[in-house]
Amino acid sequence: MGTGTVLLIVFFGVIFFGVTLYNRLIAARNGYKNAFAQIDVQLTRRHDLIPNLVETAKAYMAHEKETLEAVIEARNSAVSGLGDAKTDPTNSVALQKLGDAERGLSGALGRLFALSEAYPDLKANENMMQLSEELTTTENKLSFARQAFNDGVMLYNNLREQFPSNLISDWFNFKPAQMLELEDVAMKQVPKVNF
Repeated sequence: MGTGTVLLIVFFGVIFFGVTLYNRLIAARNGYKNAFAQIDVQLTRRHDLIPNLVETAKAYMAHEKETLEAVIEARNSAVSGLGDAKTDPTNSVALQKLGDAERGLSGALGRLFALSEAYPDLKANENMMQLSEELTTTENKLSFARQAFNDGVMLYNNLREQFPSNLISDWFNFKPAQMLELEDVAMKQVPKVNF
């Protein structure tokens, strides 16, 4: 075997290795985009349930108009954020805005449910109980979908940063992906207890 043949084999080996790394990066990016599609399904379901929840509560909470309007406004903001993020789940700014909007929506829903405790007839309403249960189920599914998305993002980011695939990711301009945070950061902090 001559030197030219060895160089040709090495050259094609390097090309094959580079193509393989490139394809792994593409697969990882497509994986987290697919995981975002699952988040889209659950958030859309959540957003669709909220108007029904508000309509049910309206009959009982007529003088709590501010709270009901805040829920609808937060829902509309979240729908807008989802639309932007759905267009391009690789856009970290859009994902950050979506996370902020969803945290605002969760806060508004929390206030609605806290107020509903003062209305026993509302709590006992079959529609309200069913909508609350559906919303809880959707929240659980959303949590799993977000975890799958964030796992996909981590896999992709690890792959694009590890050697030698970082050479390919830099060369072909694979941008880092943004994880999706929907929980309120304040909820993660340990509460202070004073005696």
